[in-house]
Amino acid sequence: MDLIAIIGAVVFFLGVLASVALHEIGHFAPAKLFDVRVTQYMVGFGRTVWSRQRGETEYGLKLIPFGGFVRMIGMFPPARDGRMRKASTGPFQTLIEEARNSSAEETPPGEEHRLFYTKKWWQKLIIMSGGPLMNIILAVLLFGIVLMGFGTDVPKPTVSAVPDCVVPAADGARKCTAKDPLSPAKKAGLRPGDEIVAFNGTPVDSWDKASTLIRDAGAGPVTIAVKRDGVRRTLHATLIAADRPDPNNPAQLERVGFLGVSPTVVRERQGPGAVIGEMGRLTAATAQAMVHIPERMVGVAKAAFGEKRAMDSPMSVIGASRVAGEIASASQVSVADRIATFLQWLGALNLFVALFNLVPLLPMDGGHIAGALYEALRRAVARLRRRPDPGYVDVARALPVAYAVASVLIVMGVLLLYADIVNPVRISN
Repeated sequence: MDLIAIIGAVVFFLGVLASVALHEIGHFAPAKLFDVRVTQYMVGFGRTVWSRQRGETEYGLKLIPFGGFVRMIGMFPPARDGRMRKASTGPFQTLIEEARNSSAEETPPGEEHRLFYTKKWWQKLIIMSGGPLMNIILAVLLFGIVLMGFGTDVPKPTVSAVPDCVVPAADGARKCTAKDPLSPAKKAGLRPGDEIVAFNGTPVDSWDKASTLIRDAGAGPVTIAVKRDGVRRTLHATLIAADRPDPNNPAQLERVGFLGVSPTVVRERQGPGAVIGEMGRLTAATAQAMVHIPERMVGVAKAAFGEKRAMDSPMSVIGASRVAGEIASASQVSVADRIATFLQWLGALNLFVALFNLVPLLPMDGGHIAGALYEALRRAVARLRRRPDPGYVDVARALPVAYAVASVLIVMGVLLLYADIVNPVRISN
């Protein structure tokens, strides 16, 4: 990697650490607001490399910069009888009781009202949702800067190029040969600079509209109204049927009407609605990608031992930082485009972190969120049925699952790190 790529990778990595720190502030601030005792606010894991004590809270950085945590006292309620117990002989029960005992030992006398588990369910919900919500806010801000500040490429219904012939999609980009038929647009007399204003009598105000009308028309004669040098003209073309990529699934071809023109692409700043729409699209795409992580990890394992790494392969923070470095050093792309892509990359990572943390399993935030919601439901049902308050939800019972999930995440993390070192994802040759 050249110097610019290294600087870009380091800056992105620092951006990730800043995102982690803000995620933890999302937990820390409401915890303090609701008077939960917070003893540590840390970025990283492992050995502490720097820290400062401020009041009851130690703030610091740890050696392994791949995450962070806020240590809140009283995450697990005591046993039903309220007493500390010796660890039982069962391995799972041992984990649970040791966690309870450890939580109880950290409670200073007179601070019982400040334990996390004693807070109202909605307070616990806000505290544990704060981290993912902070990542979502960061993602919205970053994509807002890109779409509303830098703008995005928008295809317009103005012809930028008219190919001489029709090249099958399977042949890729190649020159015309004598066997290739003339393109319908060329035969109809369309020229670069023509603005398509109507197709078969239907007004056109965007390239998406024009493209949809052309594709849906199929093979056959059509009329195209264009503006050329300020004068409206009507042209007649005969579309052909051709195999072209499906807009919703580019890997799949579909037989559609084909004219043979390329749109003019301009950079336009977008409004808040575009940011909301993009966030909705990315949220759906990210959630779908998360569902396929297990099968994609098989590809990562194969890539770690010599097979080709897929472009859409999952990556660790190191791999993502490397790609960000490649983006920063892409000299053939304008500086503004590189910055915009860099910010989009960081925004997408924040969105992934938010959605991943909302998975309703410990040790993710979603496990505690699910516990708070279940507590609210259980107490509401008890009130409706006029039964005694069932008390706090005992999330400690889910600790065996938490350890299993954590073990899987550690193995995945190590595998991703190894693959990103020996066979990283590359966006350039």
